[in-house]
Amino acid sequence: MDLRVFVEPQQGASYAQQAAVARTAEQLGFDGFFRSDHYLRMGEGDPLPGPTDTWVTLGAIARETSTIRLGTLVASATFRLPGQLAVAVAQIDDMSAGRFELGLGAGWFDTEHTAYGIPFPTLGQRFNMLTEQLEIITGMWATPLDSQYSFEGDQYGLVGSPALPKPVQPGGPPIIIGGYGAKRTPALAAQYASEFNLPFPPLEIYRSMCDNVRAACEARRRDPDSLTYSVAQVVCCGTDEAEISRRAARIGRDVEELRQNGCAGTPAEVLDRIADFAEAGAERVYLQFLDMDDLDHLHLVAEEVMRLLP
Repeated sequence: MDLRVFVEPQQGASYAQQAAVARTAEQLGFDGFFRSDHYLRMGEGDPLPGPTDTWVTLGAIARETSTIRLGTLVASATFRLPGQLAVAVAQIDDMSAGRFELGLGAGWFDTEHTAYGIPFPTLGQRFNMLTEQLEIITGMWATPLDSQYSFEGDQYGLVGSPALPKPVQPGGPPIIIGGYGAKRTPALAAQYASEFNLPFPPLEIYRSMCDNVRAACEARRRDPDSLTYSVAQVVCCGTDEAEISRRAARIGRDVEELRQNGCAGTPAEVLDRIADFAEAGAERVYLQFLDMDDLDHLHLVAEEVMRLLP
């Protein structure tokens, strides 16, 4: 079982805070450091210092780390043109010596689009954008060095692209696709993804969605076990009730709600929750650490949870 650190910088985190979490996660042996791709805080609270750009941040963290996997959970297809995105991801893959992974989705948070002047099409249009972006990005990465890449779709058109730069990882960085879409999401995961991820699901929904992805793989005659199946869960761990309550209060959440909907409680309780998802098919868990100043929280999870996992 892989454990990865997942953060939400739009809730109020500077680059320095994110880099500190990433370096600590690497030192402690976590498998990855992943961040959301948002421009606006969700919910009430102090918006300072404001958003940080995903690609600027991860490119810099790539140079401040050396072993930990890095990536997005997930980037929004509405934010960037696919050719531009392919260049940025390939560059960070080079800057990290082949440690980058691209989580890409259709986008959902309409308010941040309005706040920063970004068009927000209908859900169907956004899925069309995501589909063509996946085809373009993987097509550019697969184009031989002595060839050009062209594409003509309903959303995007490229003519005679040199399809450069190339990523370091052969075939390009692993692609993560996730979400609750009943048809298009499983089909896209089966066609393009190395990993299927579901954020914050109940166990029974997780099983059902993974079954949908497996069925979509079989429909394409792809081995369903060639994908990695992962889940994201909020973590709130403490050695006793006082510490658990303190950490829950810091992120504005109720302890019992977190126990119901996340990985919360003592290290033993967190281990049990991870085991439940492992039994449901998860091979990797993204633990969402919402208080990025609480590096002791990472130490506790690494020492009392991660080291006991098979």
